Amino acid sequence: MRRGSYGFDAPWALAGLFFGAVVQLALVAVSFAFDVPAAGIAFLLGALYTLASAGSYLYTTRRGKFAVWGEELGRIEGDEQVLDLGCGRGMVLLLAARRLRGGRATGIDLWSGKDQSGNAESVTRANAEAEGVSDRVNLVTGDMRELPFEDGRFDLIVSSLAIHNIPTAEGRDQAVKEAHRVLRPGGLMLIADFRHTSCYEDVLRGLGVVDVRRRDLGWRFWYGGPWFKSEMLEARKPGSNGVEARSADGEGAAVPKVGRLHQDAAPVKDVGDGA
Repeated sequence: MRRGSYGFDAPWALAGLFFGAVVQLALVAVSFAFDVPAAGIAFLLGALYTLASAGSYLYTTRRGKFAVWGEELGRIEGDEQVLDLGCGRGMVLLLAARRLRGGRATGIDLWSGKDQSGNAESVTRANAEAEGVSDRVNLVTGDMRELPFEDGRFDLIVSSLAIHNIPTAEGRDQAVKEAHRVLRPGGLMLIADFRHTSCYEDVLRGLGVVDVRRRDLGWRFWYGGPWFKSEMLEARKPGSNGVEARSADGEGAAVPKVGRLHQDAAPVKDVGDGA
């Protein structure tokens, strides 16, 4: 049961869908009032379609994404150091923190309200208190393109619908490179996004990561319909000191004991596992 307040993703987009449906319903009434039934039926179908899209969007932002990430984070064992890039109000960050015992969850964000309603550090801190995990959570104000952490600090790096908000391709590439830098050898990266995931994959492969794949997260992560689906980029950084990291589907040698994560992922469809 969630106790925090997590707002709405891109609230202007959700509001736009509902407004569009209302406008079309008004046009339905006008069309029938002026005895133009064909136009009225067309506007009615458009309104129903838009309402269905709004319902999908609303479900994802309030329930669906929580369920998906809850499954993805089920592999946490409890002693990991976790970093959430663009943590916002803390949905993924605090889901991870709930599973930690000796580890800690760190969230970094610039706290912009444009892409999530009510996004502010104070709100995230309040959510951590409400969820009873504030003793396991650190919050940092900072830019994903220049992470203020030492190399190899984190066992698990997560990000949900955040990296695409960086306006330039060079900036997004830099954010992925920074995530790779601060990830411990053998560590796992989980990036959910509805744009640019193939580019993120290319960056990681250019850095020598071969254990990487993209997965369709399914209808629970649709923002309006299948044309606005989200994908998960899952990658494991190669191990060091002669220790080979386990592959994303569970094959290969074991990863180092410190920061080891279960390999079981949520049941989703591969959309591009590369070479």
